[in-house]
Amino acid sequence: MISITRSLLVLATAGAAIAPMAVTRTPGGRTTPVVDPDPHQLYTKSQSEYYLTVDELKYIRPGLNITVESIEIPADLKPVVEVSFADDLGQPLDRAGVLTPGPISMNFILDWYDAEHRDYVAYTVRTQTSPITGVSAIQASSDSGGSWEDLELGRARYTFGTTLPAGYEMSATHTLGIYASRNLTATPLETTQYDNVTHDFVPDGGAVTEAWAGMLDSTCNSCHEQLAFHGGSRRDVKLCVLCHNIQTIDPDTGNTVDMKVMIHKIHTGANLPSVQAGTPYQIIGFRQEVHDYSEILMPQDMRNCVRCHSAETPEGHVWMTRPTRAACGSCHDLIDWEAGEGHPVPQFSDDNCADCHLPEGEFEFDISVAGAHVIPTKSSQLAGINMEITEVTDVAPGSMPTVYFSLTNDDGSMVADIAGLRTLTLRAAGPLGDTIDHTIDISQDARTATMVGDAYMATFTTPIPEDATGTWGFSADVRRTAVIDDGSPEGLEVTEGAFNPIYYAAVTDVEAMPRREVVSIDKCNVCHDVLSLHGGQRFAIQECVFCHRPNNSDISRRPPEEAPPESVDMRWLIHRIHTGHELVNDFTVYGFGGTPHNYNHVGYPGDLRTCEGCHLEDTYNVPAPEGSQAVITERSFYTPTMPAAAACLACHSTVDAAAHAYTQTAPFGESCASCHGANREFSVDAVHAH
Repeated sequence: MISITRSLLVLATAGAAIAPMAVTRTPGGRTTPVVDPDPHQLYTKSQSEYYLTVDELKYIRPGLNITVESIEIPADLKPVVEVSFADDLGQPLDRAGVLTPGPISMNFILDWYDAEHRDYVAYTVRTQTSPITGVSAIQASSDSGGSWEDLELGRARYTFGTTLPAGYEMSATHTLGIYASRNLTATPLETTQYDNVTHDFVPDGGAVTEAWAGMLDSTCNSCHEQLAFHGGSRRDVKLCVLCHNIQTIDPDTGNTVDMKVMIHKIHTGANLPSVQAGTPYQIIGFRQEVHDYSEILMPQDMRNCVRCHSAETPEGHVWMTRPTRAACGSCHDLIDWEAGEGHPVPQFSDDNCADCHLPEGEFEFDISVAGAHVIPTKSSQLAGINMEITEVTDVAPGSMPTVYFSLTNDDGSMVADIAGLRTLTLRAAGPLGDTIDHTIDISQDARTATMVGDAYMATFTTPIPEDATGTWGFSADVRRTAVIDDGSPEGLEVTEGAFNPIYYAAVTDVEAMPRREVVSIDKCNVCHDVLSLHGGQRFAIQECVFCHRPNNSDISRRPPEEAPPESVDMRWLIHRIHTGHELVNDFTVYGFGGTPHNYNHVGYPGDLRTCEGCHLEDTYNVPAPEGSQAVITERSFYTPTMPAAAACLACHSTVDAAAHAYTQTAPFGESCASCHGANREFSVDAVHAH
């Protein structure tokens, strides 16, 4: 990390004199003394603060934590807010950034809450005129023209420039929002830190009985890691709603930026009826920057409303209990409510929505809100299908393995008609041993398997190679088609698949040695809900790597005129897909039927530097595990690419990065760990910290 300068060390001593004993503040506001703060104890490896020295930490005192101490609305109707501000150790900060590093900037928003309609209305507004249309719009914003009074170190009073209207709703819930930043770019941390605060109160002194609680930051951040919009300063979803309310439209496009409309439309993106009809979904923002969401796709089924509307928040039910034209029409956005186009009858208000659209109905796929959002593959009408491999015999080199397996419905009953399954394919791949990556796979249609008691057996017709060694993995793809009642005369055809069973058998090993686990399907499903690929038959990552291996490509699917082939190695493919629009070169993989799949439009919703968003702990460091294979990367700058470099260059796709990796590679190995190994100055964790 950057070394602290002599002048900074002098200031560190001065800073320590201000607060010889620091305290750390817990979320509940309690403080605990910290005599000698250690960055390794206070921060995680993914945070840049972790890599500060103790002296740097004592000098900088990272963090920004704003607390609303009081708010009052005096006779002149200009609200007055008293706030305190401290670092991560509870030490008070100098707002000007003189006595403690980093000047602090704070912006204030004030709204009242219309509980009947669940909408905020802001007092702090601005007028925005479009240079494109000439249209002016009143938009919710932060206060301007206010004044500060510093009371003591770490405490100040802000008086709004905005004057509240006479006769404002004193008995209604009001929400104060603050977004603040602390500029530490001139310190060894080289960053700006942020804090958001929302504070509910009733001006007449009454208790807060009605408050907005529609979403949780933690729900959004499970995919996004850290919401950070408008330059990174807006990070709290409730703060967002204070401006993204019914008042605010984009005068350039005429689109509302009301949260319940905008967020649905952004996440639906490419599937919006209006977009599919040819109208892009755009918001024109600061300095006329065009934000086009027409290619965005949520990485799971949009009907999974509970993914965002969490039951953990008091208002997590509103998606079912409070249907409105704005919320429903945000996804179903070609409905003309007053003309009745796209809806059975005209609707001139929201008053009657819940009369027909009950929270839940008697049947799936009815017009209740929950019924209309049933995901077919999660229908309770499906029997569910499960497979387990119980034994594999005859796995010696040159032999044809026999696989014993059970196939059951969710109620435990046996699946008897395996010939009628859409898919029942046994798969095997190896070897594992001297190499820890599969290099060959074989498959076998098993719909003619023999019943043995309450189970089945099937024998491969392709033998394990004569020179096979180590351990081989076995799995299966299982799908069947069912017709369920969706209210239509013909019913709805749905494909349900079994989670792929994984079984390892020793070929020449004394005992089976399973392949290492690098990522977690549970982490994948945080964003994907149910990761299901290749027509709904591939669920298990340990089976994915049977085919998505270092020596495999799309050569069998790619047209000859589009040569050379693209690697489908797991580390190369998945990193490239999730890096998508940040890649400097084309990434197109040809799939079934010669269909091209281009991923250059894909954007990862989190921070790509957080490797443990997908990886298991310590599975992404260098050097690569012994036995890792080089990756054939014919469409890259050079091939083959050594295993550690392949993982890195899949994201870092520039020629500079490729040249660096190439020059650090010898015929007998990579030197990555010399600089990027654990505890090195440029360790993988350190360079990805943020």
